[in-house]
Amino acid sequence: MDPNTFPTKGNLILAKNSLALSLQGFDLMDKKRNILIREMMNLIDEAKGIQSQIDVTFREAYAALQRANMEIGINTVQTISYTVPIEDSIRIKTRSIMGTEIPLVESESSGDAPTYAFYSTKESLDAAKQAFEKVKELTIRLSMVENAAYRLAANIKKTQKRANALKNITIPHYEQLTKDISNALEEKEREDERSRGVKPGSFFVALHINNWSSGPILIMLSRPPVLFLRKWLEFLCGAVWYQ
Repeated sequence: MDPNTFPTKGNLILAKNSLALSLQGFDLMDKKRNILIREMMNLIDEAKGIQSQIDVTFREAYAALQRANMEIGINTVQTISYTVPIEDSIRIKTRSIMGTEIPLVESESSGDAPTYAFYSTKESLDAAKQAFEKVKELTIRLSMVENAAYRLAANIKKTQKRANALKNITIPHYEQLTKDISNALEEKEREDERSRGVKPGSFFVALHINNWSSGPILIMLSRPPVLFLRKWLEFLCGAVWYQ
């Protein structure tokens, strides 16, 4: 048997404190869950917007690339593609939202300087290069947003489990424990009163009688007297009532 469940005043105080702490923890978990859900919904909306931009930009980029293939030839476009530098400017950092570490992706723009000569190319190749640069930037943003939304969803699930455990297990346990200890202490107090010959709800009257050297007389009554009798005893004997 757990010593903390013994019906003592100390355990009653511990149970009440634990109950208050559990209620406070559940309130914090509920607020955290709501904040995470709101952040995740914002990220989902942002991801949808970025995905729409990517779809439009991809169509524009492939249309421009197709025109360049027809105007300067597929082999020439393929040769020029080998001159595009490797992307190595991406940096990944993290930021925290309610204890959830989410990625913060940063990258440097490669600039508008072409890696090919103007005299041997057409304007369609420039348009394709700019469109694919934009696709790259949007893809980096989309990966950051989707990864953040995934991590928030995982933390929301974990927070929900903890909140449910507090609501359905911990809080009811301490509520019942507080009730049981309180009932046991009250029953023990009633038993102590019975052992002293005092019935619960008994009334006492102290009568101050003149020339009584030993002090007032204490009399126990099983029920309170009627009002006029109380007033008469108070006037005649200076009665003082106790319960």
